Amino acid sequence: MNKRAVGTRYEECAADFLTKNQYRMIEKNFHCRMGEIDIIAKNEGYLCFVEVKYRNNSNTGIPSEAITPGKIRRITYTAQYYLMVHQLPQDTPCRFDAVVILGDEISLIKNAFDGI
Repeated sequence: MNKRAVGTRYEECAADFLTKNQYRMIEKNFHCRMGEIDIIAKNEGYLCFVEVKYRNNSNTGIPSEAITPGKIRRITYTAQYYLMVHQLPQDTPCRFDAVVILGDEISLIKNAFDGI
């Protein structure tokens, strides 16, 4: 299975996990020239931009370590673009969450990083 197929499989697992945890899916794989956001959902009054990271094991590091400052910058710019394109107010409550999957274990990190 190639990396894109693996990524798609685990993004679906993450979406199912989020749905079970009271997230309402809005969009998956939103992309523009600035970057991509894996999942956009609503939860607890927030518009959540969710990054999904998967690792089969910790040999190459834990999944959350792959959320680098550069990745955060691209996600933030992409989220700002999403708000603009969808004509959402600048003061829309937003949150950046992460779903990290290590082997068969799935974890949710709310407010994984600051943005907007």
